[in-house]
Amino acid sequence: MSGDDLFKMSAPVPGNFDAENADNLEDIEKQFAVKAVQHLETYWAILKKVKGSALRLTKMDDAIIEHLNTDFPDFDPSAPIDENEMKNKAGKERWRKFMTAYEKKIDDYNFGTMLRTSPKVEYDQDTTIFVPRMQFYAVEIARNRAGLNDWIYEKEQSGKKK
Repeated sequence: MSGDDLFKMSAPVPGNFDAENADNLEDIEKQFAVKAVQHLETYWAILKKVKGSALRLTKMDDAIIEHLNTDFPDFDPSAPIDENEMKNKAGKERWRKFMTAYEKKIDDYNFGTMLRTSPKVEYDQDTTIFVPRMQFYAVEIARNRAGLNDWIYEKEQSGKKK
């Protein structure tokens, strides 16, 4: 299993899809929520089987981490994410500029995805925020490169030995 499995979880959202004028918006929102949960479950399952430090989430991981380090030089992947800082007006603008560089390069770059607020915790209602997929990729690639998600694999492996 690899990071490419994340791409296989859902078909790309059609380019002509207009959520504002779609029929039965509530059902569509539920479908998007289901896709986001499937994505997090798949990612967590992968982290249980492969050390994050050995995982590639996209074919562009090297470019994404380099871009993140350039645009967000103070970003600390071990620090908890401050959702208000990320989503306030200045934070949104900064991230929007970062993410639009991947509009034609990463499928569903702005599709909603669940992100843990800290690399030290599991997905949970109080430790998870909803972000565009490029934010997920940038943060999780940085965490994986720093070895911050390796504990998930190690915990899973030690549990199997008992």
